[in-house]
Amino acid sequence: MLSLLVTGTGTGIGKTVVTAAAAALSISRRERCTVLKPAQTGVTDGAPGDLADVVRLAGEQVRTVELARYPDPLSPAAAARRAGLPTLEPASVAGAVVAAQQDSDLVLVEGAGGLLVRFDDAGYTLADLARELRLPVLLVVQAGLGTLNATSTTLEVMLHRGLDLAGLVVGSWPQEPGLAERSNLADLEAISGRPLLGVLPGGLGRLDRAGFLAQARAGLAPALGGTFDAELFRSVHA
Repeated sequence: MLSLLVTGTGTGIGKTVVTAAAAALSISRRERCTVLKPAQTGVTDGAPGDLADVVRLAGEQVRTVELARYPDPLSPAAAARRAGLPTLEPASVAGAVVAAQQDSDLVLVEGAGGLLVRFDDAGYTLADLARELRLPVLLVVQAGLGTLNATSTTLEVMLHRGLDLAGLVVGSWPQEPGLAERSNLADLEAISGRPLLGVLPGGLGRLDRAGFLAQARAGLAPALGGTFDAELFRSVHA
């Protein structure tokens, strides 16, 4: 059984698509895959959230768990406060992950925002969850300008808190990458101390399920069930 915490260096950088891609590859291997979203923000009750996108892309076989939902597009703690709703209890989040682990081959915990986004007013974060359950962190990063600083900052937080890095995945690679994107490939590997675990093309979430699976396989490394070769990708885009 493998469990990963999927987080990012910001919002809107492809965390859900990366989560769906890893889930799709797991399902294609006939594994039992659970995707757990502790808090969905910015979505009202009854509306499709991130987990609906995961199921749409990865298939109905993936099991999904959402613990809390808040309508405002804020951090979970701020959104709960604004809506007058209870915040997530740390014990309930950890318990849900442990429960999912009991009957899953792969558990993917997708966070909201970055590693230090607060779930409650006491300051409980994804970093606390990862440390408590010893979850390796799959860090989704941007391709272009600003990504080296944001990635370095997150990696320093992880080092300070004793968290294990599973690897970096570029969540949205542009169709026509510029100098910054191409240069950042080597620098991202340098600051993380290991090859990239994947690069997924932008717009992947608009594909049908078969096309999505094919791109997921090509865009994620063997450690995540795909065929991505970081060295080859970097040489092509040098």
